[in-house]
Amino acid sequence: MKKGVLLVNLGSPDSPEPKDVKKYLGEFLMDERVIDIPYAARALLVRGIILKTRPKASAAAYKKIWWEEGSPLIVISEQLQNKIQKQVDVPVALAMRYGSMTILKGLQELVDKGVDEVLLFPLYPQFAMATTETILVKAEQLKEMHFPNLKIESVPAFYNKPDYIEVLSNSIKNHLEGKKYEHLLFSYHGVPERHIRKSDVTKSHCKIDGSCCKTPSKAHEFCYRHQCLEVTRLVAEKLQLKAGTYSTSFQSRLGFDPWLQPYTDRTIERLGKQGLKNMAIVTPAFVSDCLETLEEIAMEGKEIFHEMGGNEFTTIPCLNDDAAFVNLLSKWINNWVTA
Repeated sequence: MKKGVLLVNLGSPDSPEPKDVKKYLGEFLMDERVIDIPYAARALLVRGIILKTRPKASAAAYKKIWWEEGSPLIVISEQLQNKIQKQVDVPVALAMRYGSMTILKGLQELVDKGVDEVLLFPLYPQFAMATTETILVKAEQLKEMHFPNLKIESVPAFYNKPDYIEVLSNSIKNHLEGKKYEHLLFSYHGVPERHIRKSDVTKSHCKIDGSCCKTPSKAHEFCYRHQCLEVTRLVAEKLQLKAGTYSTSFQSRLGFDPWLQPYTDRTIERLGKQGLKNMAIVTPAFVSDCLETLEEIAMEGKEIFHEMGGNEFTTIPCLNDDAAFVNLLSKWINNWVTA
């Protein structure tokens, strides 16, 4: 069998214009694993309300961070793909869950090169319904419809792998060198609390309280909250951060249902009100800088902190196409190829 790899990231509009942003948001928000309510209610919410108001505001946000070469997330993902390709001997394709760089196109590209065994590589350290799971489900649907003879194997969440923690920790350490900061905030993308309960394979462990994420359980294999908290714990341990000098928060909530807390914007506000003058923030749920890191954190977060009296607000880039990260992913791929 000939092997190949499909890297999959979130996606992006084709341009920062409202019409393209509306098309992208429509596909993204109509995914039943993103807004997990009955279809009729989801269609009413997304098409009847959100898509009538949000595209213009989102387009303005995208315009703030758009690069000359295109969407930062797409450009960075392509750079990552190209660098990995130079270190492995099998074809490496790139796809996005949403937008025009579809998983179908990515799989077809590999099949056209003679590949009949694919390593599906969701570019998310933690498992979540709205990220990893939707990629796996979509790929399986496409396999059944278009590639029935294709063998697909997926990379599980790698949030707690020691070599990943080492790469992430070293990146944080290097970017903080010479910077002023009294507090390091680990900000992860938020999800509704109900997603955590739905992903609980035990159907009873996840209570989203102060203890369930710390109590060993097979539920942790698919618990986004546990996996985020574990990244913070492992990095803090690796960097020997002192208690009280770091914390975890969740960003990018949508709607009125309870989402994972504490919220990033309110945490930044609280730290500023408490008199903190210098802080740093890292976003380990993302491997590529994107709208949520470049605009929501680096711009909006910084503005909130300064309004609260803060001075230095240091944003740590995602791993992007960092050499150590490229080497790590290439090593994992090569291990799979030779297994």
